[in-house]
Amino acid sequence: MAATAPLDEEKRIARQFPEEVATEGNVDLIDDICTPDVVDHSPLGEVSGREDLKAQIRGIRESFEDFSASVEDIVAEGDTVAMRVALRGTHVGEFMGVEPTDKTVEIENMVFTRFEGGQIAERWVQPDMLGLMQQVGAVDLPEA
Repeated sequence: MAATAPLDEEKRIARQFPEEVATEGNVDLIDDICTPDVVDHSPLGEVSGREDLKAQIRGIRESFEDFSASVEDIVAEGDTVAMRVALRGTHVGEFMGVEPTDKTVEIENMVFTRFEGGQIAERWVQPDMLGLMQQVGAVDLPEA
């Protein structure tokens, strides 16, 4: 079994994904912090490999202007780091079949990141998709 970086280092690296890759748009950092065969599981589908993950992040940033991902909480145990992340942006491009609305959105996101050899090997990303779709007007909930 490959040794992993200490938990503090894993937390630092896990934070780089939302803060530097997603918010700042530094998708090339994926080459440094993720394994070549990284797997990302999300409502957008499963992507494998660094290049597909970069493309997915670029697509999100194109759909949401001023996109940001702020880490609200972070915990680590074993080879896994869990984060609660606030996502924000303005819906300016088509996203999951929804045409641009120019609406500003803010949703919660849960991310579990598994490490191998000091790099991100796998991510499970669970954003509040219902909340997002409500905010862009794609879904109406029945009144109680």
